[in-house]
Amino acid sequence: MLAVKEYTNDHRHVWDTFVAAASDGSCFHRIGWKDAVESSFGHRSHYLMAMDGDDLRGVLPLFEVRSRLFGHSLVSVPFGVYGGIVAADREAAAALRSSAESLAERIGVDYLELRHWSSCHDGGTGPEEQCASDGSRWHKKDLYVTFVKPILPTVVDNMNAIPRKQRAMVRKGEKTGLISRVGKLEDLERFYAIYARNVRDLGSPVYPLSFFRALMENFSDTFILSIWKDGAMVAGVLTFVHGTTLLPYYGGGLREYFDYAINDFMYWELMRYGCEHGYGHFDFGRSKRDTGSYKFKKHWGFEPTPLDYECYLVRATEMPNISPVNPKYELMINVWKRLPLVVTNWLGPKLVRGIP
Repeated sequence: MLAVKEYTNDHRHVWDTFVAAASDGSCFHRIGWKDAVESSFGHRSHYLMAMDGDDLRGVLPLFEVRSRLFGHSLVSVPFGVYGGIVAADREAAAALRSSAESLAERIGVDYLELRHWSSCHDGGTGPEEQCASDGSRWHKKDLYVTFVKPILPTVVDNMNAIPRKQRAMVRKGEKTGLISRVGKLEDLERFYAIYARNVRDLGSPVYPLSFFRALMENFSDTFILSIWKDGAMVAGVLTFVHGTTLLPYYGGGLREYFDYAINDFMYWELMRYGCEHGYGHFDFGRSKRDTGSYKFKKHWGFEPTPLDYECYLVRATEMPNISPVNPKYELMINVWKRLPLVVTNWLGPKLVRGIP
C-alpha cells in the first residue's frame, strides 16, 4: 500500500539512486543539496518519499524558508532552478503533491512552490497530471525558461554548431591569450572573490563562501572551470554534474576583462571540456524571458524550454514575485550596486538566506 513518509538518513542511498535513474531528477533533488543548504543556512527540510512497502516510487524535497522581507515559504528547492516531484507513476506523484499541500497548511506558510521541469515530463507525472486537491489555489509561475542542448561528438562539430557571430566572440577570446583550467577546492577562494564582485555589480546579494564549499564537498564531481589571463584568474564558473549533463551554475568574470570576451571563451571551454570527457548534454540553466542572459543563450544556438513552476497559496492571496525584474526592488538593487564589496560580502549572505 502506498504511503508518504519523511526521509531519514537510512534512505540516503535509495533516494539518490532513484533520483539518478529518473529522467526529471537533478542535482537539486539529491541529498547533497539537502546537506549543503542545512549546514550553510539552517533551513528546515521536509524530504518526502512515496513508499510502497520497501519500494520507493517517488520523492519530493522541500525546505521551509523564513524571511522578514520575503515571508514564510515551503520551496522545492531553494537556491535551485529545478525541483518538485520526481515520481515513477501518477499515483505516487498525486500522493506526494497532496502531502505537500497538507504540510504547507499545517506549518502555516504563505505559499508552497514546486519548481518542476515540465508538466508532461516522465510520462505525465508533472504538475498538470498530479491531481491537485484544490486547483483554485494552484497557480502557474510562467517566468522562467531553461536551455539544454546535446554535446556533439567532436570539438569541431560543437564549434560549427555555434552561430557565426557568437563563434567570432569565442575566437576573439582565443586570440587574446586566454587559457582555461579545471580545478576543485584549491580554486574556490579566488573564484569566490570574482563571483562576489560580479553579483554585487548586478545588484544581488552573494551566497556565503561556506555554501560553495559545502556544495563542492557534498558533490564530489563538481568543479570550477576558470579562465586566466597573464597568470591571473579573470573568470570562472562552478559547474555541477548530473549523470552525463554539465550545468554551469555559479559564474562570473571581471568587468575590466570583458573586452577579451572572457565569458564567451569560458562557456566554450566548458563545452569543449564536456565533449572531450564524454558528457552528453550542456545545460545552460534558467533565465527569465527576454532578459540579457536569455538573449545571450539564444545567441549560442540554444532554444528555450519553459519551466513549469507553480505555487499553492496558503496564507498569501497572490503569487509571490521576488524576481529582480520586479519594479518593487529596483531602488534596492541600484543602491546595492554602489555599496563597497566589504559591505556586500558581509551583508549579502545574511540577506540571501531568505531569498529562496
